[in-house]
Formats: sequence, structure tokens, C-alpha cells
Amino acid sequence: MITRIVDMKLDIEGLCVRSRKASQNPINNLVSFSAPCIEMKFVIASTGFCLCCGSDNVEIFHPLFKGGLCLRCKDNFTETLYRYDEDGYQSYCTICCYGLEVILCGNSGCCRSYCNDCLNILVGRGTFDSLKHVDPWICYMCQDHRTHRALLPREDWSIRVQQFFANNSAMEFEPHRVYPSIPTNLRRPIRVLSLFDGIATGYQVLKDLGFKIHTYVASEICEDSIAVGLINHDGKIVHVGDTRCIDKKLKLGPFDLLIGGSPCNDLSIVNPIRKGLYEGSGRLFFDFYRILQLLKPKEEDHQPFFWLFENVVFMNMHDKVNICRFLECNPVLVDAVKVSPAHRARYFWGNIPGMSRPIAASQSDKLSLQDCLEIGREARVTKVRTITTNPNSLKQGKNVSLLPVLYQSKEDNLWITELEKIFGFPKHYTDVRNMNRQQRQKVLGKAWSVPVIRHLFAPLKDYFACEELSPSSMPSPGTATSVPLLM
Repeated sequence: MITRIVDMKLDIEGLCVRSRKASQNPINNLVSFSAPCIEMKFVIASTGFCLCCGSDNVEIFHPLFKGGLCLRCKDNFTETLYRYDEDGYQSYCTICCYGLEVILCGNSGCCRSYCNDCLNILVGRGTFDSLKHVDPWICYMCQDHRTHRALLPREDWSIRVQQFFANNSAMEFEPHRVYPSIPTNLRRPIRVLSLFDGIATGYQVLKDLGFKIHTYVASEICEDSIAVGLINHDGKIVHVGDTRCIDKKLKLGPFDLLIGGSPCNDLSIVNPIRKGLYEGSGRLFFDFYRILQLLKPKEEDHQPFFWLFENVVFMNMHDKVNICRFLECNPVLVDAVKVSPAHRARYFWGNIPGMSRPIAASQSDKLSLQDCLEIGREARVTKVRTITTNPNSLKQGKNVSLLPVLYQSKEDNLWITELEKIFGFPKHYTDVRNMNRQQRQKVLGKAWSVPVIRHLFAPLKDYFACEELSPSSMPSPGTATSVPLLM
């Protein structure tokens, strides 16, 4: 038997059971099911009741199981359904997105978890304890479709999930093509084309989430950025040079995911001499659009294809409208300040499921500047403003003159290792090619925020193969060691 501190996991005869401290459980302030609710288990599953809390104030359908969701549980569900712990499994229960103690599916590649309350109330008293002795236990979503007393998985759940997270705001567009989730045993490693790749944030996040990566082809022209990606990822990234030179003649692909964020210099209203979407570096957007059209599958091809385009929020409204018109969708705004110590508001256009759901910090995210500082250094602010390639972007305060750190009783700037942590990269990620401080800040200033991209990529776990999740090797926030218990 193995136990870990903080997010404790117990390996019982090959089955993984996870416990959380009460302080980490978002249901603390919600009235939980009581014993009489067990007698109601057959009516809770009807659409007239919330499957999570039993309320009859139903706002919307539950996307995975027959039943409904009240407004409060709906909001929590949208925020936490695609939250994953560092071990690759869902942070909370698949049914209610709460749960103090959860049991994990033993099917290779499935990341779902189910809590004590849901199993004992909806399936039957004692279910949770009895499943501890099933090795391996295959969860209800992975089993053949059938009723488990009051718990009935929806046959069309993969379509319902997309409807649940649909973005219907701003300009009217036809909804993106909906791809049903792929059964676990049919998922294959992901094939990625990354345009304007920078320092390979996309590859880093896919690796962090446990995806098996078949191919990662990157287009980037900055030699420093290319070196960072190649060295950190053992040369597994295939570089193809300038995005403008990519065409059918290169015979690249096929790909499952296209990602990219074209340079923002000529789009950002911060730049007084910006040239806009149709001049200078702004025109590179059309190379992303051109390649997107090359890669889009034909209507009869049912293999899922996803794409993601990013750029600054502070752009001319004309430019934003034109990008929306070409990409045929509205963007979602995601600000890294909710999952990191730095403001970084960005627009994301794409067809990845659940893009419009709220972003929420995971247990491993560093939310305050102090969490990112080296020993002996004191943060003078909790959050810093948007970090760019300009060294002055590190200064804070109303007059933009305050250095953010105190070190040995003196004002000090952020160290590069601290900047890497703010962006969510491993320490020394940019320490390659003997680059100096200015060069390292420059490549970081153009990068994506790791926790933001992790938030956006997480739903892809329903489509592509992930590394087999072994309980004996699962990392846990706050600790990397396991302690055997003496029985």
C-alpha cells in the first residue's frame, strides 16, 4: 500500500483510491446528501432533479448522465470538469465535480474518477467500498451502455458535452463541427503542427498533461526560441522554418491539432505605429488561416481535427472583427492572472471543446508572486503586470517605477528563473545557448502561459491517447516521494 501527502492516494490491490483534505473540497459550503436522499436515488436521475445535489431547481441537463444540474452545480461543473491533477486523473468526481474521496477508473487511458457519495447514493449503499476490491474496476463511462440503478450514462454524452460548453456570444456564426469523443481503446497519439511555435509551450503542456505525441512539427524563425524547444524536449520537435514557406509541396501531416499565435506587434494598440492586420507582421495571421484551410478535413472524414489561434486582447475592433470573420467564430478571453501571478489577457479562437468554460487554478499553480521567488526574496506585490519582451514591463506601480522584489533590504528585479515560474515553465527552461538575461526575457515575453494552455488543451484527453497512468508512479502536488506503510 502506498500513500502520499496533500492529495493522498492509496493503492489497494492495484486499484487507486484518492482522498482529499476537506479544505480542498469545493462542496464544503453546499448541503450534501443525507441518509433520506438514498431513498430518493431512483428519482434523482430524472431530469426534474439535480444529479449533483438533489435540488429540484434544474437549470440544464447533465451532459454525461441522465439527469439535470441546478445553476450552482452547473457553474461548478463547467469550471471543474476538465480539471486534472498532476497524476493525469480528474481532480473531482465525474458525476458531481465535487467529492472528498474518489475511486479511479482502471481502464488504461481513462482519466475519470467517482466519489463516495455519488456511488453510494446513485448506485447503491456500500458500492464505493465494494469497488475497492475490484481489480481493475472499469468505470461506468467505459463499460457497455446500461443502467446502474439510478445512474445511466448518456449514449450521446460526447455530443452533449460540446452543447454544454457551446459559446453563443457576440457575432452569430454557424457552430463548429462537433466531434464525438473517441473510445479509450481507439485513441492514438496526437499529431501537432505548431505555427509561430516560440519556446514550444504547446509541446510542454501536452507532455505535462500526459499525451502521447506522435509528431510535433514546429514553424519558428527565432534561433534562440528554437534552441529552447529542441534542448528541453530532447530533439523530438521537427522544425520546418518560416510559416510563410509551408505549403502542400512540403507534404506535411496529416495533423490532429493546429496551434499558433501570430506576432502581435502590428495588432496591439499599445504600439503607436502599428500597421494593422493587412500590413507588416499583422499579415502573418493570413498564413495561419491559409494553413488551416489546407489542413481542414473533408466533410466525409470523421477523424477529429482541432485548431487554436491566439492573439492580444488590446487590438483594433476592425482587426478583431476581421479575424472573427475569417475564422468563422468568436474568441474567448482568457487572462493568466487567474492561474498565475501575472496579468496576461489573450483572445483564443478555435474549435477545442469547452474553450468558453471558466478557468480555475489547479493545486500546483502558483498564484502569487511570492510563490515564484527564490529563497530569501520578498515580493512587494501579489500580481505583476503583463510581462513582455521590454525590460521595463517588469516595473510595477502607478508610475511604473517600482521594482517588484526586495532582496537583502534593497529593491531588485525579477530573476529569470522566477520569470520562468511565473509563466509556468520548469526552472532553467530557457537556460540554453549561453543566452543572457535580455535574450531569455525576450523569448519568455513572447510565450504563452503554461497553465492557460493546459486549461485549453485538457478536453483533448477525450480524443487522443495518453500515457498509461500507473498508481505507483503518479506524482502528487507538493511531494515526489512515496512512503510504504507497514501493515
